[in-house]
Amino acid sequence: MICAAVLLQGSAVFASCRDTHVDLRGDWGQASFTIELADTPEERSHGLMFREEMARSAGMLFVYETPRAAQFWMKNTLIPLDMIFVDPQGRVQHVHENATPGDLTPIPGGSNILAVLEINGGLARKYGISEGTEMRHRVFSKNAPKWPC
Repeated sequence: MICAAVLLQGSAVFASCRDTHVDLRGDWGQASFTIELADTPEERSHGLMFREEMARSAGMLFVYETPRAAQFWMKNTLIPLDMIFVDPQGRVQHVHENATPGDLTPIPGGSNILAVLEINGGLARKYGISEGTEMRHRVFSKNAPKWPC
């Protein structure tokens, strides 16, 4: 059975960028997630804390004003998450799999990170999302994206 998040190449979902979705592609295929956008300091600091569940094809995209060294933790986060750290051109630089709920240990994502996608733990490995995977969303449009809208 194919998960609803994995779609065929050429599908209408991949026709244009939408604020509520991110698309990912690699030699493994393509996937799309419905996302909440966290692009203010307040939204980023709250993130997915206190949520008891998240739909399989859902996630949260954390976006910074400028690229930076990114580091996350799991304070008050109740579900395991995969964290996908993405550079300004939309290329995945690091994937941290199955972050432990409630763990205060810093999770470094590298430098020159513009966005971080959090999805349910285990999905990055299941779909094949890894370093070099390309992400499409309007937040990368000013930075010569690898996969433009």
